[in-house]
Amino acid sequence: MNPSTDAVPRLTSLSHGGGCGCKIAPGVLSEILRCSPGLPIPAQLLVGIETSDDAAVWKLNDSQALVATTDFFMPIVDDPHDFGRIAATNAISDVYAMGGTPIFALAIVGMPINVLPIETIGRILAGGQAACAAAGIPIAGGHTIDSVEPIYGLVVLGLVHPDKLRKNSAARAGDVLVLGKPLGVGIYSAALKKENLSAEHYTQMVNVATQLNTPGPALAELAGVHALTDVTGFGLAGHALELCRGAGVEGHVSMAGVPLLPGVFELAQAGNITGASGRNWTSYGKDVHLDASISEVQKALLSDPQTSGGLLVSCAPDSVDAVLATFRDHGFGTAARIGEIKAASGQPGLVIHA
Repeated sequence: MNPSTDAVPRLTSLSHGGGCGCKIAPGVLSEILRCSPGLPIPAQLLVGIETSDDAAVWKLNDSQALVATTDFFMPIVDDPHDFGRIAATNAISDVYAMGGTPIFALAIVGMPINVLPIETIGRILAGGQAACAAAGIPIAGGHTIDSVEPIYGLVVLGLVHPDKLRKNSAARAGDVLVLGKPLGVGIYSAALKKENLSAEHYTQMVNVATQLNTPGPALAELAGVHALTDVTGFGLAGHALELCRGAGVEGHVSMAGVPLLPGVFELAQAGNITGASGRNWTSYGKDVHLDASISEVQKALLSDPQTSGGLLVSCAPDSVDAVLATFRDHGFGTAARIGEIKAASGQPGLVIHA
């Protein structure tokens, strides 16, 4: 029986964790993958799981490589259409983060059929279709199951020229770090669950989480752009650390330069922090080093899980202006220089300055 629309529960009340905050913590994920048997790597597989990159890439020929990724999660917001849009935007981002252009998607749908009305589920799917339409791609199929918690996401396929592919492991000493979107979506979502988020901040959260990372292919055209990734569930510190570990370098991030969503600092001060933030921080281990003046709130901002977060770019210093101009041309007005890459003096890692 289809449940009554008069008794529809809040979507966020049906999920134990929302958005990219549902991700398994990076340290636990590393342990799981370590237990997986190693297999021969075909020459055509240009990117696999070795450096926790954003997508797999398979070389088709000298001018084309296939980019393949999947991403799905439980609700981060209560509005079904917004949830679908955010989940789809987040999934598509991984293709952009490789410098690729998406070509089509498959839907991943798990819904508690006896809890949510068909109309609500339909609005979730319509939101995903809206995001795909904005990216210029069709949803060409998918798979559905009856599940305990609502789950929605996409498999996304894209194309990239093998010479334009941008990995998360190619940063170079001397590079500058640029971040495309402000931080704080996880803190906004925690405040929403506690009914502490204003209507204005909710609108800002949806706007930033549904902004497609379309600068990716244009950034990959810049010779000075050496590495790309997107900042999602592991937080800025986690994804920057992956970038540094993959390249064997030491990243330096200045908190003063990191863009934040309006009111996020105050919301974090008031205790609106996700459980994933603490799990993330524990997983970083000793490879993230903090200035003594970094506060607990700043630590929470660094590990805040970003759902559909911004692109993180490692580029040559003389390319910074072109990188920022590319972001601005695509509507990313808050993109900012946040740090630099240095040669590692020991173990690759990340240093956070005030």
